Amino acid sequence: MIVVHGLGDSMNGYRWLPQAMQLPWMSYLLVNAPDPFYNGFTWYDLDNDPGSGIERSRKMLFELLDHMRGQGYPSEKTMVFGFSQGCVLAIELGARYPHRLAGIVGVSGSVHEPEQMACEFSPQALQQRFLITHGTDDPIMPVERVRPRIELLRQAGLRIDWREFNKPHSIDGESELPVLRGFVSDSYV
Repeated sequence: MIVVHGLGDSMNGYRWLPQAMQLPWMSYLLVNAPDPFYNGFTWYDLDNDPGSGIERSRKMLFELLDHMRGQGYPSEKTMVFGFSQGCVLAIELGARYPHRLAGIVGVSGSVHEPEQMACEFSPQALQQRFLITHGTDDPIMPVERVRPRIELLRQAGLRIDWREFNKPHSIDGESELPVLRGFVSDSYV
C-alpha cells in the first residue's frame, strides 16, 4: 500500500496506519510530497495553480508505481491510500494510471477538474475499484462540495463506493477504519 499524506503532513504522520489496519500481510510505502510546507510537505499549491502541481505530483507517483513494477511489485497488487490532498492524488492515479491497481482508498479529499478527468480516463480506469470516504462535518472540505464531483465520476463510469461518516477532516478509528480495512482485504481475495 502506497500511502499519500495530506497538506502540511508527512509520511511520519502515517506511521500508525500499518498497525491500525491490522493486515499483517500488507507492506506499506509511506511517501512524502515534493514541496516543503511549514513543518511538513504539500503535493500542490492550493491557491495559485493547483493543476500544475497535481500534474507534476501525479507524474512523480506514476514514476514511483512504474519503479515498483520494475522491482517486482505488480500494480494489480498495489493499493493506493490518500488523505485530503493525498486523496486527490489517489483518485488521479486510479483514473489515469495505465495499469490496473488493487484499489484506491481516498479519505477526506476531493476531485480536481472532474469533467476533464472524465474525458481522460486511462483504459484501466473503469476496471478500478475506489473507496472514497468523507466526513459530514468536514469544515476544510465540505461534503456538499465533494458529493457532486464524485457523482460526476460515477456517472462517467468509475466504480466508486462513496461512504459518508459523522466526522470532521480526519480518519475515524471506530467507524471508518473497519470499512477501509474491509475494502482493502476484499481487494486481495
